[in-house]
Amino acid sequence: MGILLRWLGAFVLLAVIFNPTDWNYVRWAQVAWGSQTPLIVFLGLILAVLAMVYLVATMRSIGLLGAIIIAAIFAAGLWVLMDWGFLGLANPALNTWLAILALSLILGVGMSWSILRQRLSGQQTTDEVDG
Repeated sequence: MGILLRWLGAFVLLAVIFNPTDWNYVRWAQVAWGSQTPLIVFLGLILAVLAMVYLVATMRSIGLLGAIIIAAIFAAGLWVLMDWGFLGLANPALNTWLAILALSLILGVGMSWSILRQRLSGQQTTDEVDG
């Protein structure tokens, strides 16, 4: 359940920052910049910190290569769905949601990787501290 919640958190975070509807931080910041600048900056910094937490945890746990592999698996799955005729990529809004889904899967796996590795291998993960 924790892994699902981490992925869902990443999905919600990315969708709040940007999505193809008018209900996202980027669109709101563009429209309301002159009248609500302090609030836009404040919420932007909070969103940036949350995104950095996910990104740093992901890069520390699976690294760039792991992120590329997850993206490749997602892309191959899309290719299969397109080849079978279940999915067409002519809709820009759908493409944006698929990109958010792919990025959230990468971030969710990155946040959960040590838990997944421990459950699969039975080995505990620890950080080494130089002393």
